[in-house]
Amino acid sequence: MRGFQFSRFSADENSQSKFDQLLNLFMQLINYTSGDVSEALSWLNELDKQYGLTDDDYGMGDFIEDLREKGYITENNERGEIKITPKTEQGIRKKSLEEIFGKLKKTKQGDHHSFKPGQGDEPNSDTRQFQFGDMLEQIDFTESIRTAQIKHGVDSFQMQEDDLSIRETDFKAQTSTVLMIDISHSMILYGEDRITPAKKVAMALSELIKTRYPKDTLDIVVFGNDAWPIEVKDLPYLQVGPYHTNTVAGLELAMDILRRRKNPNKQIFMITDGKPTCLKIGKRYYKNSFGLDRKVVNRCMNLAAQCKKLRIPITTFMIATDPYLQRFVQEFTETNQGKAFFASLDKLGAFIFRDFESGKRKTLY
Repeated sequence: MRGFQFSRFSADENSQSKFDQLLNLFMQLINYTSGDVSEALSWLNELDKQYGLTDDDYGMGDFIEDLREKGYITENNERGEIKITPKTEQGIRKKSLEEIFGKLKKTKQGDHHSFKPGQGDEPNSDTRQFQFGDMLEQIDFTESIRTAQIKHGVDSFQMQEDDLSIRETDFKAQTSTVLMIDISHSMILYGEDRITPAKKVAMALSELIKTRYPKDTLDIVVFGNDAWPIEVKDLPYLQVGPYHTNTVAGLELAMDILRRRKNPNKQIFMITDGKPTCLKIGKRYYKNSFGLDRKVVNRCMNLAAQCKKLRIPITTFMIATDPYLQRFVQEFTETNQGKAFFASLDKLGAFIFRDFESGKRKTLY
């Protein structure tokens, strides 16, 4: 007897285990505590007291022991310090990708297409007649045999050069991206945590590129008084400092990184919530937090123009609503001929991922 056999649904059998439920919360808390395991577990204990996350069969001590046994945390025997492991770092990136990218409308699988027909690496539905210089692997033999049968008949089958059909291919546009993250003090001012969403986006973007676009490159630059590159594995530990906003240093470092990349498509994503307030002139820091300083703004505009000449578009994600800051971003964007999004924190990931996956990036020749 064929067919499907149905059984009664049991919520207990299909729900997550206690460990998995607590692990999801632990992963979220690690982001907020910048990788501090002790602080994250303290918060988790408080949540357990308030919401009864554990029971007599599975307590918080059992969860911590499972974290050790499953390789999510490790303890330094000399100092007694508990740290997360590379397994946890990767888990956080995957969770961030699911949280941000999973909510977006599903897009076609594949790399960033330039839609330039020719000898590429992604077949499309178009065919054309064989021409001198075409490679044998480009021949669509099914279509070629069908054409030969129609023209010459099945009984006296023969194939000539003009029967051969070539399957067109699209180039996959490889892209080098630098993601700039503002870590100035304003990213945690006024009781609003802006750095955690930025970290989540960076981790999700890096996981997306690693899994879906392995030919692409992603470099991450953080900027405060100065700018420096960080590794993807360092993102969970990233914290805001007592810094001003040296946007110029961040752009200069991003441009320097992209100069060394061989991909024809290059772009900069910049997440910031404030105005540029700092320059480094020699060994001296030039700072002005009161309004937009003409000296700082002019340097930013010059770099935007340089990026335009180098065909490096800058997409700015501005987490601020001040009209004069928005006017600055608009002028900066017009100078570069890039794009600007005035994004709320809950929409930041959606904006960045939609822009990254858009088909507007094309191979430049």
